[in-house]
Amino acid sequence: MSAPFSHVAIIGLGLIGSSIARALRACLPQVRVTGFDADPASNEAARALGFCHDVMDDAAAAVAGADLVILVVPVGRTADVAAVIAPALAPDCVISDAGSSKADVTTALAAALPHHAIVPAHPVAGTENSGPESGFATLFAGRWCILTPADGTPAEAIARVDALWTALGARVEVMDAAHHDLVLAVTSHLPHLIAYTIVGTASELEEVTESEVIKYSAGGFRDFTRIAASNPVMWRDVFLANRDAVLTMLQRFNDDLTALQAAIRRGDGALLEDWFTRTRAIRRSIIAEGQDDPAPDFGRKH
Repeated sequence: MSAPFSHVAIIGLGLIGSSIARALRACLPQVRVTGFDADPASNEAARALGFCHDVMDDAAAAVAGADLVILVVPVGRTADVAAVIAPALAPDCVISDAGSSKADVTTALAAALPHHAIVPAHPVAGTENSGPESGFATLFAGRWCILTPADGTPAEAIARVDALWTALGARVEVMDAAHHDLVLAVTSHLPHLIAYTIVGTASELEEVTESEVIKYSAGGFRDFTRIAASNPVMWRDVFLANRDAVLTMLQRFNDDLTALQAAIRRGDGALLEDWFTRTRAIRRSIIAEGQDDPAPDFGRKH
């Protein structure tokens, strides 16, 4: 398979960055992969694991000669990292990222790197784990990767980034950045906020000890703890960067939660059953789309 890029530099070598590197080595072995992480321990781990051809000691060295740079950093650091690498970028280098909020990132990259083609990307994949050791080459296989290029972005650059993610096994969609942020506020950001809230509330209940929360955790609560184990810095930045869409969806959620609270209070079983029936259909549609495993109890091995 011919490669759309010859040298990909990855800035940020945690779960997503290391998985991109591993996928590139597996799917496009002719592509040179260089990397850098702001955490020296992560750089050392990446060198030991060997998923990059070279791991550099600074970001500028990592991007030198690359025709694609992928920023896999907390979205709040995007502008600062872009400013650091700007002098070292090749003139025709394409810039992308892997963050889960896009409007702020697109604006920040355009301001910091006005002479480069920018094709923001969001691979909708991940686990609750983080760090170079947590990545794997098949993370993106069969998952969606959403590209959010601004108007006027060269079509060739978009096509090349599309081809790269397709080669890594992803299903690619192109979407307006603002619409992406609204959709992901519903499907990703709000669920994480709810999970952090539920787990935090359970840990602070005076009537229930922390040991009881852990000992008697049911499957639903364990699912929330898995989500709430995600990288705190990354999610802090996501909520702040996408605050408008998150707050809009949070208000809608609060309205629906209030309606369900009222139904429980007045004993309206019909409303509850109708609501739960409609939501069960969503779960079945997700499985039919191939976006989750149909194994009972989420494939847990007790």
